[in-house]
Amino acid sequence: MKRTTFYNIHKQLGAKIVEFAGYEMPIQYNSIINEHMAVRTNVGIFDVSHMGEFVIQGKDALSLVQKVTTNDASKLKEGKVQYSAMCYPDGGIIDDLLVYRMKDHFMVVVNASNLKKDFDWIKSNVNNLDARVINKSDDIALLAIQGPKSLMTLQKLTSVNLSAVSYYSFVVAKLADIDMIISRTGYTGELGFELYFEAVPSIGERIWNAVEEAGREFDIQPIGLAARDTLRLEMGFCLYGNDIDQTTNPLEAGLGWITKFEKGDFIGHEALSKIKGEGIKRKLVGFTINEERAFPRHGYEIRLDGKSIGHVTSGTVSPVLDIGIGMGYVEVSAAQPGNSISILIRNKETKAKVVSMPFIKK
Repeated sequence: MKRTTFYNIHKQLGAKIVEFAGYEMPIQYNSIINEHMAVRTNVGIFDVSHMGEFVIQGKDALSLVQKVTTNDASKLKEGKVQYSAMCYPDGGIIDDLLVYRMKDHFMVVVNASNLKKDFDWIKSNVNNLDARVINKSDDIALLAIQGPKSLMTLQKLTSVNLSAVSYYSFVVAKLADIDMIISRTGYTGELGFELYFEAVPSIGERIWNAVEEAGREFDIQPIGLAARDTLRLEMGFCLYGNDIDQTTNPLEAGLGWITKFEKGDFIGHEALSKIKGEGIKRKLVGFTINEERAFPRHGYEIRLDGKSIGHVTSGTVSPVLDIGIGMGYVEVSAAQPGNSISILIRNKETKAKVVSMPFIKK
């Protein structure tokens, strides 16, 4: 079991620690709802150092990134970030990820649970390309500072004008006198930043304490993985292993916008082109349960007129809306927003409605 740079801080704060992707991670510090609402209204600090970071460098670095990812990395200028995915030849999703365009290389940020699989996959596709893939995951610590007051919190700690950093952009600069990547990204739907820096406990403690001190006037709170999950679900963001995996493809998952067929060949291009031409058979949709307080969970059956049409992939009771919300794949004929469906909860059909995502508008 690995521990992140911030493990001792989590213990001191009384976090409930669980195993996640081979790490001992904080699932919550106090109340999930309180942590969730702190991010929606003020600011929260997340340890997400379990995420994986790979450096791809060499003359053919762009060619390798283009080959293994679905989005068009040639459009990236230095200082920009791109949401993308990697697929198997049959179109099944290996992972969703972020691609960073650095000055002379790319950095790819992947999900913790897929780290080894992703690294091995990218390396296996280098072949005759002049490119090197380096796993820097253990060398990099990552904090996410998210919420409406995140910019005001972090601006106290850096001379860089953070309001000039646009969404899905980054700068390399000092914050709390430490060199790092300051990225305007996140998984909450709120204004937020992600900080990448050297994974040294003394540096990590210094940065955590500096951010907490800067955010004190905004009642900054430490946030665990449980609230991270409810925050991303309210925004309709996919979670690998729940909403997307190797049995799903980007087109049915609503990720056609990061699947750029026109860029030329990439792994999965042929299969996905065929799927697009024939039309998808199912679609990932959002739904709400409005008439009673019910908690839709992963794996629950979705029905229409008593017939099974799919399964819930993610579900919770939204802290903001105070109703059950969820995502799941349903037959395309039932995927239209406004359609009535039901979720089988404890052998009872509970009425639900297909809705457009995100569940809360930002």
